[in-house]
Amino acid sequence: MNEPRRRGPIASILFGIWDAMNFTRRLILNIAFFGLLLLILAAIGAGSTQRVLPVESGSTLVIAPEGTLVEQYSIDPTSRALAEALGDDRVNEVQLRDLLQVINAAKADKRIERVLLRVDGMSFSGYASAREVAEALASLRASGKQIVAFGESFDQSQYLLAAQANEVYLDPMGGMLLEGLSRYRQYFREGLQDKLSVDIHLFKVGEFKSAAEPYVLDGASPEAKEADLFWMSDIWQRHLGDIAKARKLDAAKLAASIETLPADIAAVQGDLAKYALQQKWVDGLKTQEEVENLLIERGTPDENSEGGFRQVSFRNYLAHLNGSLPDIGGDGNVAVVVAEGEITGGEQPPGRVGGESTAELLREARDDDSVKALVLRVDSPGGEVFASEQIRREIVALKKAGKPVVVSMGDVAASGGYWISMNADRIYADPSTVTGSIGIFGMIPTFSRTLEKIGVRTDGVATTSMAGAFDVSRPLSPQVSQVMQTVIEKGYRDFTGKVSEARKKPVADVDAVARGRVWSGAQAKERGLVDAFGGLQTALNDAAKRAKLGDKPGTYRVRYIERETTPFERWFGGFATTRIGHALLGNSDIARGMLAKIVPQAERDLRIFEQALESNGRLQAKAIAYCFCGF
Repeated sequence: MNEPRRRGPIASILFGIWDAMNFTRRLILNIAFFGLLLLILAAIGAGSTQRVLPVESGSTLVIAPEGTLVEQYSIDPTSRALAEALGDDRVNEVQLRDLLQVINAAKADKRIERVLLRVDGMSFSGYASAREVAEALASLRASGKQIVAFGESFDQSQYLLAAQANEVYLDPMGGMLLEGLSRYRQYFREGLQDKLSVDIHLFKVGEFKSAAEPYVLDGASPEAKEADLFWMSDIWQRHLGDIAKARKLDAAKLAASIETLPADIAAVQGDLAKYALQQKWVDGLKTQEEVENLLIERGTPDENSEGGFRQVSFRNYLAHLNGSLPDIGGDGNVAVVVAEGEITGGEQPPGRVGGESTAELLREARDDDSVKALVLRVDSPGGEVFASEQIRREIVALKKAGKPVVVSMGDVAASGGYWISMNADRIYADPSTVTGSIGIFGMIPTFSRTLEKIGVRTDGVATTSMAGAFDVSRPLSPQVSQVMQTVIEKGYRDFTGKVSEARKKPVADVDAVARGRVWSGAQAKERGLVDAFGGLQTALNDAAKRAKLGDKPGTYRVRYIERETTPFERWFGGFATTRIGHALLGNSDIARGMLAKIVPQAERDLRIFEQALESNGRLQAKAIAYCFCGF
């Protein structure tokens, strides 16, 4: 076998020098390469800021947001930027705070002559937030700024916003209907119990606590129908009243027109646009091009702008505002923590309320000396009792630290959503907020009959009668049922007792309006569950006044406390909005594949129960304060 030839001392030195030089060369080249790459990325990121064009005088502000109106983004910045670059509107979200900021700023901006309003690309989860936007638009119109609304079609939520305009135009091939509110759900008792032999054991307090009814009944209970129709009718009548006021129509005639809808549509031979014009819901039927020509005549022609008239988009105007907000100095901050979505334990992302993560945000506000008061913006149907209690305790701790806490209720603040609200110094709600549902339930499914169908049975021994009693493969014993019902009743006493203490009402009075019953914001105020009507700005002014910071916008600063974006998310968000990023990502099959994985799917009612029952890989019964009280 040949042995490797050994190098002499001189050769070893020469080869060593060569290796060192080669290493140094590669190191320098790599440093230069990565340095150049960073410069390119920085230039691309800087290019994103160049898209924020100055607002010229004589501009038309085009407010045409697309997506679901939300309190805070539930989709991470990277996915949002990717979706925007790909033109995918399935993951679009519009923050309420951004929309209100743009509308309110336009009132005093002399460069904005008028507003083109396109809301037919928006969707809403309730009527409280839509009313807040409608009020802002009405104020903008009252300031003297002309608003022209156009849509290819409108649903009844979108139309509430469009109705605030000076002129409303509808595409001749479009249409709109006012049909009313409904709440229908699927009921699974027969499928689960008779077909699949899954036994659902429900434990609750309150005849109106109907959240789990679909799993034990074949249809809605009389109590559920009574309660739902009561609060929904209140919200619907208010909706008609808001539209009638904006369009100078008669609310009673609006309501009556729904009952004669089939005959009226037949009279116009199925032409929904003509029907809307006949009902004076719109001022005319125009195509988008015709509306643009109208704005060219009234505004400043600009061949380089889309539509041919000088304009500034909603996103560009928002970026302009965020880049030019003045710093009024001092440390007089009113912090805002958003609690939006279902309440579950542990750490949860934005769009969900985590017992630990939301409590941590509240604790940050308590420990920050620059924060003098806090507004908790609640838009939640509730969830786990313990997670709700974790958040409530932090509200109490904030107050003990001398920091006022004001709650601003959004579309829904029910059940666990009310639990986290009740200890605030003051609770504001919109008359169309859905709230209340003070009640507790628990649910345990057992699968013994299901297993028997395939010849599987469970048997064994235990040292006590309770050992293994919560095993879902066995029938539920009477002792477990007794324990669960006792626990749920205790949870209900805790809930009503805490409401009694927080709202300074006798427990009997709380019980009379509790028992799981849902109320509109107006009905809740009549029953002492809400203090006053008002939106987010009203709550901010109240919190600032309590902290002696003034009671008007501009006398204090507002700071949202939420999860901070990572440097990569901030960079990618800027990169995706540049022309280079848009071109690269917009034609990338890889990017489209990534996007498909993050598109949110429709969530089923059962998810809240799956999360509540599963703990560390084992099924465990929990008390739940949840309300399926959406539309």
